[in-house]
Amino acid sequence: MNSTSLKVLSILWVCVLLVYPVNLDAQTPAFDQLKQKFEEGYIFNAVFSHEYEDSYTGEHSQNQGEIWIGKDSYRVEGDEQIMIVDGEISRVYDGIRNRLLISDYDEEEDDFAPSRMLQGVDDSYNVEEVSVNSETIIRLTSDDLFAIFISVEITIDDHGNPVLIRAVDQVENLLTTRFETGQFQEADPDLFRMEIPNNAERIDLRH
Repeated sequence: MNSTSLKVLSILWVCVLLVYPVNLDAQTPAFDQLKQKFEEGYIFNAVFSHEYEDSYTGEHSQNQGEIWIGKDSYRVEGDEQIMIVDGEISRVYDGIRNRLLISDYDEEEDDFAPSRMLQGVDDSYNVEEVSVNSETIIRLTSDDLFAIFISVEITIDDHGNPVLIRAVDQVENLLTTRFETGQFQEADPDLFRMEIPNNAERIDLRH
């Protein structure tokens, strides 16, 4: 997994977990509880597997690793790479090259930014919930031509943890993410700090 794909995957998960439709008339207790967890400062941690299917070429790509998601920060680890975004700075460490890339994180330029989603930036989605056995499926749909996804399904287990996300974008590419051993945990200030070898090459793109 290269740094670009790592970033795309991590931001995607933040988007589909935290998108905040302003359909206030909908009865969505599971979705409301999920959003409240992030508002209260909890971190969602899970082992993930992610699959992308290109609707035009039929090409499949897969990635896996571990992810931590907070309201304004997230961390992804996989294939000798670590990415951390703390709301202000993005850091990507490539263990194979022993190289750290540092860049400014501009929330205004990030359509997927979790805090922007939580503030109700996206009013194009309708949301509904369906109970299936012990799980709840949250369905988000949009007819807006400028919406990133035309549909998103988030499956929540009976403990309130996401276990599956399936999203279809505007050109009908399918993105599927599965979470294992997912749980919310108390925030740890060290979680979004990056420790790397002293001899690592540092490339600071902020200057």
